[in-house]
Amino acid sequence: MKFSKGNTIWKELWHHLPFTLTASLAAGVLVAIFYLLGNVPSESLFEIMHPAHVLVSAMATSAIYWKYNKSFLKCIFIGIVGAILIGSLSDIILPWIAGNLFSLHTHFHLPIIEKPFLILGVALAGAAIGMKWNLFKVSHSVHVFLSIFASLFYLLAFSININAWIILIFSLIVFLCVFIPCCISDIVFPLWFIRKKH
Repeated sequence: MKFSKGNTIWKELWHHLPFTLTASLAAGVLVAIFYLLGNVPSESLFEIMHPAHVLVSAMATSAIYWKYNKSFLKCIFIGIVGAILIGSLSDIILPWIAGNLFSLHTHFHLPIIEKPFLILGVALAGAAIGMKWNLFKVSHSVHVFLSIFASLFYLLAFSININAWIILIFSLIVFLCVFIPCCISDIVFPLWFIRKKH
């Protein structure tokens, strides 16, 4: 049977939509509750969540590429690039744009520039783990979960005008910030490089 990238990509995106939407809304409610109860160490939590997100993103990306193509160097490269570039997009760039569009005065903070060895190191480790052990379903679910919280904590840490209601509203925006980039990173990006029948 001929391998169809288009059909596979759309099928995977549709399959992952309900989980991502539900997780985004649940995370928004949870973070809003903690925000109302007291001070949330959002910057410290972001600094933990983002590298963890990059780690599991690289695992998922390399796992799905390795499933179709057993090229070691390509698998490592695709795992690292997909995790860092698209992970930065979902955790930082899109929330930063959304925050400023909603007049939250969100500051720009990019860990790959400020902590390159940490981010490259966890991406490399994730790519190697994903290639060795096929944990795509687990790593993708954890990836989405971590990215949701990383995006929310980024907005909390680097925005000025924010409150519990804004957090709840932003959980919907975080859904878009996470769903499209994370599925692109884990599914679209690695499958795009497959050049064979399957």
